[in-house]
Amino acid sequence: MIRQGGCLGTLLGVLLCIAGCASSPPRAAPAARPARNLIIFIADGLRHDSVNAVDAPTLLRARTLGVHFLDSHSLFPTLTTANASAIATGHYLGDTGIFGNTEYSGAPVLGGNSFRNRAGTPTPFLEDDRVLADLDDRYPDGNFIGEQSLLALAREHGMNTAAVGKLGPVAIQDLTQIGGRAGQLRTPQTVVLDDSTGSPVGVPVSAATAAALAEAGLPPAPPRRRQPSGTVALPGTLQTNSAQQQWLVDATTKALLPAFVRSGKPFVLLYWSRDPDGTQHNQGDSLNRLAPGINGQTSHAAVANADANLRQILDFLDAHPQVRAVTDVLITSDHGFATISKHQLDRQGRATSSYSTTFTYTGADGKPEVTPGWLPPGFLAIDLAHALGLPLFDSDAPQRSDSGVRYMPVDPARPTSPVSRQRPTLGSALLGGPQIQAGAAPKVVVAANGGSDLIYVPAGDRALVRRIVTFLLSQDYTAAVFTDPALGHFPGALPLSDIGLAGSARMLRPAIVVAFETFLREPGNLLSAVQIADTTLQEGQGSHGGFGRDNTFNNMAALGPDFKQGFRDSLPVSNADIAMTAAQLLGLTLPAKGQLHGRVLTEALAGTTSAIAHQYAVRTAVSAADATGRATVLQFQQLDGRRYFDTACRVDVAVAPRPVRCE
Repeated sequence: MIRQGGCLGTLLGVLLCIAGCASSPPRAAPAARPARNLIIFIADGLRHDSVNAVDAPTLLRARTLGVHFLDSHSLFPTLTTANASAIATGHYLGDTGIFGNTEYSGAPVLGGNSFRNRAGTPTPFLEDDRVLADLDDRYPDGNFIGEQSLLALAREHGMNTAAVGKLGPVAIQDLTQIGGRAGQLRTPQTVVLDDSTGSPVGVPVSAATAAALAEAGLPPAPPRRRQPSGTVALPGTLQTNSAQQQWLVDATTKALLPAFVRSGKPFVLLYWSRDPDGTQHNQGDSLNRLAPGINGQTSHAAVANADANLRQILDFLDAHPQVRAVTDVLITSDHGFATISKHQLDRQGRATSSYSTTFTYTGADGKPEVTPGWLPPGFLAIDLAHALGLPLFDSDAPQRSDSGVRYMPVDPARPTSPVSRQRPTLGSALLGGPQIQAGAAPKVVVAANGGSDLIYVPAGDRALVRRIVTFLLSQDYTAAVFTDPALGHFPGALPLSDIGLAGSARMLRPAIVVAFETFLREPGNLLSAVQIADTTLQEGQGSHGGFGRDNTFNNMAALGPDFKQGFRDSLPVSNADIAMTAAQLLGLTLPAKGQLHGRVLTEALAGTTSAIAHQYAVRTAVSAADATGRATVLQFQQLDGRRYFDTACRVDVAVAPRPVRCE
């Protein structure tokens, strides 16, 4: 519904006032549309159903007074850097090549403080500016993603641009700007402020930005994030990331935005709030218990922290009515969230029988690292190496040798020692070959990503892929399996092309993506979701990456002069639609190399009718069954040729009711 009277006067309502309200007389020749500003606000890991009047009044009012996207989606895998690439470029992951937070790069990155150091890991964690710059350095155009981003396009058209907030996804917004050589990041034209700002390993800031920070009375670097994750015996944090984020939002509203306004040029600013994600991961409210899980007081406070950041940004706009009148705001979250289970597979209490759970895991100090009988970090790599009869190596524990780089062997049956580990440090591992630089590539690589893992088969051995798929379908913690269509079709698995993961990407494409089991403790309540996760975090803490609706249902809203007021958009939308819509609002056209891109959210724009003609369908894809009757099921929606992914699961087609669907 569009309100037609005067302009709304509440906190967010004033932002929604459209130029030329009903009180203005009609004009024969309306003035040219003023140039627009754009703010994109991301609350990392904010679940759609976590938005409420107590914890998130600003986010709730944005939904109420602007556009509330009722059927919003994260892209799968439901991971931060993956969705950051979609938000940046408008492309699905098959084009951007960021398939997870951790992926196989083919060669080691970042040993010490130098790019391309041969003692680095081949399975880097991408939430690191130097890692991103190192990967960029491998391509002549300095862009490992390949697609141009919205911020890069805006910058090239003379707009002020800034990306502020969480380390990693912020730099992805204008990736080519940070690239460097020999361990040195360069000063970008787009302002980049994140966790590492002001440190020797951070993206440098220009003299003008440094002066603006100083003039605002801010120190040159944000406070360090202090949120311990705890151990199997020690609860994690009871504090939000408020101190660090206060510096970041102060830098936004007291230094950057004032400077942009003074310049007189339009701007595009992206703010990425680490909370509630960072706190939900590490919260200490529920150690080794599924309840309250990520629904305790600490997680609620993290939602409120993100909401306060948004409120401060919108307050700045309210204090500058001329800026407010030409500024659109797009709000999203990169993914949903679930409570971690390390042993329970469903609400009936069924426990996993994974091979990895038969060992007792202790650290070098002799203290337990895993609750007996529960899944350790790296359980998939341990189980898979055992099933294939291959030696296992920790890809995050490099060791120099005369012939290149070797990696620490892993054997769950042997106590941890200076020369061997019981489990992979972070979950990722190499199977069958510990030497990378010497030319002996591993047979299999597992990149651990929480609710899903990426599996690479560097030689493209189809017989080996078939064996791995058969193994995965036999494991009680497996929810869905997807395979590279270039390697053929495999019974029990659906192709990566079905979920937008097979496109024009430059990065190595995984042979297999596996999602782990998820369930709801309370039927119908997504906030009660639990998922198996391949992570160093503990049961009761939080994770994402899976393919339940709890992870794919993010939070999206929009407000400003170009959006409808009080509009509830029931069409499916996703993070891939943000950059496409933003570009149109700015009067720009995003160039595209790949074909997997989002759409403009036309139905949400002011001046359009709600009943726009769309080709819309709800669909289910079911793989061919394997020899035991197991199949992967994918539920999605299709609109104007784009897919919006709801959930995926594994079923026994012989006994599943018809039509075959996930619960």
